[in-house]
Amino acid sequence: MATYVALLRGINVAGNTRVSMDGLRKVFADLGHEDVKTYLQTGNIVFTAGGKAAQIAAELEKKVAADLGVSPTVLLRTVAEMSAVLDANPYLDDESDHTKLHVTFLAEKPDAKHRDALTRPDGETAEFQLRGREVFLHCPNGYGRTKLNNSFIEKKLGVRATTRNWKTVAKLCELAG
Repeated sequence: MATYVALLRGINVAGNTRVSMDGLRKVFADLGHEDVKTYLQTGNIVFTAGGKAAQIAAELEKKVAADLGVSPTVLLRTVAEMSAVLDANPYLDDESDHTKLHVTFLAEKPDAKHRDALTRPDGETAEFQLRGREVFLHCPNGYGRTKLNNSFIEKKLGVRATTRNWKTVAKLCELAG
């Protein structure tokens, strides 16, 4: 059994795709996953499971769609992968206001062509660094004002993604142990 962090894309954002956390916990438990904990109302789940991550994610996507009527992308990270994200943030030491820091988690590693397409738009003050399956963001004017949002990153990289603020990333690591 391994501990995973599930990041569901598009759950309870801007009043759309409303899903109860009780319902999500039940879906995970019904699939035999254990120690299921949710954080906030935006599709953050920590759980233990046996099996390969890709298979677990696919099963979760099907079960959430069947039981809850929404079709989110499920991105999984192991505890080790989440810990590596905590250690890899290139902006952490230079930015004391952690509300300005975000991580966009990618469903898969983008190919070279798409990686090259991800550039900072003209006039953008936010910075980013792509490292593996994560894009680290430093948004000095706030995430709500940046053009480097989830949709922009998905379009440029050609992969599904979901973004979390630094506080959520740190809390999920804590919950995962």
